[in-house]
Amino acid sequence: MNIVLGIVVVIGCILGGFVMHGGNVLALFQPNEVLIIGGAAFGAMIISNPLSITFGVIKSAGALLTPSKYTKVLYLNLLNLMYDLLNKARREGLMAMEADIDDPAASPIFSQYPELLKHEEGIEFICDYLRIMISGSMATHELEALIDQELEAHHQETAQIPNAISKVADGLPGFGIVAAVLGIVITMGKLGGPPDQLGHSVAAALVGTLLGILFAYGFVGPFSAYLEHKNRDEARFYECIKACFIASMNGMPPQLAVEFGRKVLFHSVRPTFAELEEQYRGKR
Repeated sequence: MNIVLGIVVVIGCILGGFVMHGGNVLALFQPNEVLIIGGAAFGAMIISNPLSITFGVIKSAGALLTPSKYTKVLYLNLLNLMYDLLNKARREGLMAMEADIDDPAASPIFSQYPELLKHEEGIEFICDYLRIMISGSMATHELEALIDQELEAHHQETAQIPNAISKVADGLPGFGIVAAVLGIVITMGKLGGPPDQLGHSVAAALVGTLLGILFAYGFVGPFSAYLEHKNRDEARFYECIKACFIASMNGMPPQLAVEFGRKVLFHSVRPTFAELEEQYRGKR
């Protein structure tokens, strides 16, 4: 919703101000300038990135139209799942977790949280580190270092697409100048012609500069920033799991270990202590 609202505000304010100055909106309709700027920017992105990143940029358009899945409800489910897993491990031993992590979909614990099961990478992350904990051959600081290394690699990987989009935004003003220069070249070929044709050519050239700057700072740059926010939301998800595991390995009881995970969440999506406590009462 915020993406659509932002686009409406950007376009509405710019066109509104232009019309209030007495401008003709149709003068801004220059599809050839859009082709030059957009095509050159897309081509430059293809040159500067592996195809996997280029395809990822294209697919990311869908992410711009969907809200973040990392909501307060999802985190409430995650923290409850972590409590259930750590509680079972404390009562029955880590070896009792093998059946759960071998087939999470059939696990009595994981199956209580169908929305989390859809987050396949997150479930795999949880199961992988439970397997390591079951092995019993790794100290707490070693496990924490391993998780940090994996999360660092994950964050670098997810940052590739926003970085690619950001670089496109950086180049758009330059491609706007390219479009403007091409327009001036065409204008120079019309010297001596009717003034109205010369004026139209100059206006089209200037629109090229306008569009390059507008696309960069009004749309593509903000799109990159929005994807970075979504990546940060995802990073908190894994940091929450990590905090729960490390606290548990340090000897914290399940409820307190989950509290460590709750504390790393942003306030906008963090369940309250009372909300979690109410969930725990139903499990005792």
